[in-house]
Amino acid sequence: MTGLRCAAYDSSDGRGRAGVSFKGWNKVSIQTEKDCSVGAVAPVIVSASRRTDIPAFHAEWFVQRLQAGYAKRTNPFNGTPQYVSFAKTRAVVFWTKNPRPILPHLAELDRRGVGYYFQFTLNDYEAEGLEPGVPPLSERIATFRELAQSIGKAKAVWRFDPLLLADGLTVDRLVERVERIGERVHPWTEKLVIAFADIERYAKVRNRLRKFGRGCRELLPEEMRAFAERLVVAARPWGLAIATCAEAIDLTDLGIGQNKCIDDKLLARVFSHDEELMRFMGPDELRDSLKDKGQRKECGCIVSKDIGAYDTCPHLCRYCYANSSEKAVDAAVRRQHAERDSSH
Repeated sequence: MTGLRCAAYDSSDGRGRAGVSFKGWNKVSIQTEKDCSVGAVAPVIVSASRRTDIPAFHAEWFVQRLQAGYAKRTNPFNGTPQYVSFAKTRAVVFWTKNPRPILPHLAELDRRGVGYYFQFTLNDYEAEGLEPGVPPLSERIATFRELAQSIGKAKAVWRFDPLLLADGLTVDRLVERVERIGERVHPWTEKLVIAFADIERYAKVRNRLRKFGRGCRELLPEEMRAFAERLVVAARPWGLAIATCAEAIDLTDLGIGQNKCIDDKLLARVFSHDEELMRFMGPDELRDSLKDKGQRKECGCIVSKDIGAYDTCPHLCRYCYANSSEKAVDAAVRRQHAERDSSH
């Protein structure tokens, strides 16, 4: 890759010689654009990103880093910098509420033979004002259709996430909102992923929503099940698989599975031609060892390396755990732009 010189210390990509257990990402040496030799991790699967909306706000940055061969990120827990090399990357999972800005750049991934799919969150909280920075719902639905037509509906996963209640927004009305979107997007996807809001888990989210007002709250367990029962009936004509994301509640008796957002089965199905990716994941019966232990125990995702940063998403969704405040987002984005201007 342009701007990258690397020497692999271990060619196993973290799977170990027998290809059974994940030992951590392969380490490589890279040359930065400031002509410094540094160590980097070289993930096979990149998450872009659980922490911010890279397709919506950082598409050009992503492509620039891809062309440079690496990205620099900061560990959110200890503040130490870490370099991520794309030398071994075979797949990218995008998380977004608006992929339109990155659509013109997908050709760069295609040219490099790197596979990708999208977790596209398409909610309807316009009446509550919970997602002030996202485009109008009609535009987002049109973008969903355009994306799916371009990359294939298997690689455009629809998420309604998070599910929450508010003044005037009951379980029945929430189902109606999902249904209205589903009627328009179900021909363009194969799966609907749902997740119930975790408001009490995050103090900053709880305090922000209390200050915001409008009675926003989590669903109680009995309300989760009532929602799921109504959703299954409403969604039956769509023919979509429905799954929950990192939820403790078991809804499998209703036909709702437990999702893997970084999904080995989907990767194996849509990128079966990629021998390197298939070699890394190994046979289906051995993939339990690839579970991402850095996520909560209910999460089914396999391992990936996230290259996003907290406090860098101007969607400013009121329920978002990845932003501490609007002021913090503004400061982080300004700092990020300054760093880009001065190069890496």
